[in-house]
Amino acid sequence: MSYVGPDSDGFFDDDGEGPRRRRFRGGPLAVTLAALVPTALAGWVIWQVAGGPGDGEPARTLPAASHSSTAPQDTPSPSKSGDDGKKGKGSPGATSATSAPPASASAPTSASKPAASGPLKGKVVVIDPGHNPNNFRHTAEINKLVDIGTNRKECDTTGTSTNGGYTEADFSLDVSRRLRTLLQQQGATVELTQNGDRAWGPCVDERAQIGNKAHADAVISVHADGSAVGNRGFHVILPASVKAGAADTTAIMGPSRDLGERVAGNFLRDTGSAPSNYIGGGTGLDVRKDLGGLNLSTVPKVFIECGNMRDPKDAALLTSGAWRQKAAQGISDGIVSFLRQ
Repeated sequence: MSYVGPDSDGFFDDDGEGPRRRRFRGGPLAVTLAALVPTALAGWVIWQVAGGPGDGEPARTLPAASHSSTAPQDTPSPSKSGDDGKKGKGSPGATSATSAPPASASAPTSASKPAASGPLKGKVVVIDPGHNPNNFRHTAEINKLVDIGTNRKECDTTGTSTNGGYTEADFSLDVSRRLRTLLQQQGATVELTQNGDRAWGPCVDERAQIGNKAHADAVISVHADGSAVGNRGFHVILPASVKAGAADTTAIMGPSRDLGERVAGNFLRDTGSAPSNYIGGGTGLDVRKDLGGLNLSTVPKVFIECGNMRDPKDAALLTSGAWRQKAAQGISDGIVSFLRQ
């Protein structure tokens, strides 16, 4: 996800909305996660687990990227190279792509029924798979500007990809489907903003509205980053204080931070991946005010960038089905922890 905007520090973000800024924050979470030595890290994880499932958007340098189309079923078609039509997460010179790793086998419907019972019975979770596998075929539509409260931005972007051509859109959709299954097993009612069943989009403002209309107890937007080689790790994006136009994050800042911290802690524990070494000052957290998906939300919502698709070591993880299952588990555990407190 990548964009150019006033809040950028020179890096792009892969949330499908805009430039990411480098934020360095203090506080207990920052101190513990920043000190990525085994003993300090273990203490932080223990704190997260104790409150875990058992309790009550100037540009970053953009590498070449490939894009693939995915039919509305849960197995992606082979990736295809080509220009994504915008200065987004991929540069115009796309590389030749290989076929994408297989996705999980789930029903291709966006809305879903909850499990018969479970600790999350009565809870509603909306999962927002970043981008859309077919966005690159509809650049005119996704380049149209929409109102995000503070300004106007592109409806959506194509996302990034690994050097081998595995797209962020396919990755995000696969992790989201796995996550849906895990949350349903806990009894939650789960809805996806898109499930490969749309020609393009939805736009970032509509993505926010889907969560709002569902009166979701929690919303998670799933992404992977497209930064420089050597930049590794995950980070969770939290809403900043925004009150402009249709945007007002006053009521969701606190609960969204709580959700984000729990997701970050459980993601670290379940995947073994370290927090980002290039965003968030080692905390695994970043606060942004330029993302429509956060600005326009009226329910607790965060974004997660699961890793950097342009770094070979991170890409090896992101293209692994076993690791994607761990990623889904970490996100699920964080959400369960948040909803059961």
